[in-house]
Amino acid sequence: MVSIEEAQRAILKEISQLQTEKVSVFQGLNRVTPEDHIAPWDIPPADNSAMDGFTFGYAGLTDSRLNVVGFLPAGEVRTAPLMPGEAVKIMTGAPLPPCCDTVVPIEDVEDHQDWIRLKAVKAGNHVRLRGEDIREGEVVIPAGALLRPQEIGMLSAMGCTSLAVYRRARVAILSTGDELLEPGSTPTPGKLVNSNSYSLAAQVIDAGGEPVLLGIAADTLESTKEKILAGLNADFVVITGGVSVGDRDFVKAAIESLGGEITFWKVNMKPGKPLAFALLDGKPVFALPGNPVAAMVSFELFVRPSLLQAMGHKNILRPVVKAELREAAVNKGGRPHLVRGLVSREGDRYLVSSTGDQSSGRLSSLILGNGLIKLPPESRFAAGETVEVLLLDRGFEMGQLEATET
Repeated sequence: MVSIEEAQRAILKEISQLQTEKVSVFQGLNRVTPEDHIAPWDIPPADNSAMDGFTFGYAGLTDSRLNVVGFLPAGEVRTAPLMPGEAVKIMTGAPLPPCCDTVVPIEDVEDHQDWIRLKAVKAGNHVRLRGEDIREGEVVIPAGALLRPQEIGMLSAMGCTSLAVYRRARVAILSTGDELLEPGSTPTPGKLVNSNSYSLAAQVIDAGGEPVLLGIAADTLESTKEKILAGLNADFVVITGGVSVGDRDFVKAAIESLGGEITFWKVNMKPGKPLAFALLDGKPVFALPGNPVAAMVSFELFVRPSLLQAMGHKNILRPVVKAELREAAVNKGGRPHLVRGLVSREGDRYLVSSTGDQSSGRLSSLILGNGLIKLPPESRFAAGETVEVLLLDRGFEMGQLEATET
């Protein structure tokens, strides 16, 4: 068996970045750009007012009274300079007229329509200077950057309507087993509804990829091979079930008979030991366990980082934090145990507790939690001791608006 880290390194070594494609600026959200984006102009393009108020040249002040000689809304320009003792009423965002360098907000003046009296003033106040955000020629968004809403806004401000991004990974998903039925069916004795294809498809979407559902392969070598071949039209193939050593586990044999090269089989972890990675026709193929929790945990550790790397991401691993155990935890086995846990935060401390029964078929143990507690082999921890926890989501750190009495 290989360790989790050895398996991750072996897999990621084989993952190449996908091609790029041109998309609209809005379709670039949460994707990675392969090129530098350079400012075509200064932002802001001119000195402008940061407030609704009055603008003037500070050096021309002789007393607190100024004559108002015009009105300048946003979107218009005044080219005529002001004389000492004059001011222009100006709206937020409007460029300053020549010779003006200071803005006083409306609330800081006595407004007598044709003239104003300043209550308080400081040179250069409430002015956004040309280029104070971005300078023309500056690399604003470098190659390899993840495009968040703020990057989309900046690209739009730079006049960008379309851009290159790494293509979304297309992931073919196959479940195996004669016992499986598709959702919508009513289980009969000996039959189960296929949940793995849909949980894995959701994980693909969550990672930014596009799932392609191949359906269910029967427990025969021929059916398994046929379905795998159909999946090679995608960028990745993810198979769940049929990878162990049972009489009807045909996945490894199918991959090898199709000319695939299995890099490793079995990972030193619980859940998820029976896991294989292979290359087939140059496409990465993941053979995950059939138990629902084992399949999802294996995806998080091995498939998700691979998809992110292929789509140009630099940060590809879920965050790991130190958390205090709310109760004692024991791993009596010889493999690292990834225990489903519920993480919370109190001040600057993370706290974690188990979600209960850790059966790899108990999908509710993942629903009840948001992290994986990493217990080393043959380890024992008392309540209050610190363990490492891999965070599956950080929603617990978000807050709610407290209700107020009315």
